[in-house]
Amino acid sequence: MEIYRWNEIEKEQLNALTVRQAIHGETMTIARFELRKGSTIGEHSHPNEQFSMVQSGSVRFRIAGEEAIVRAGEAVRVPANVAHSAEVLEDCVAIDTFSPARADWK
Repeated sequence: MEIYRWNEIEKEQLNALTVRQAIHGETMTIARFELRKGSTIGEHSHPNEQFSMVQSGSVRFRIAGEEAIVRAGEAVRVPANVAHSAEVLEDCVAIDTFSPARADWK
């Protein structure tokens, strides 16, 4: 059995407003993001199905041309190979899961 503790997982500072932590399994990746208000994730796509779960704050997601604000306690699904982007409206903590695992982050 493996137990993971977010407070022991290395934080990767992606830019001034975005911090990422990631755990990789055989078939999936789970990531924890600390996002400051104003942070943006530009439009992109990847072969991984993704679920984004907002734990605190709020994020405006744009997925395949549709837009929604996702708040604490809510989650959104991003299908594989679908263009999406995000804008952080309030300081936020979010958990993202990806399947298959994100080979580009390892």
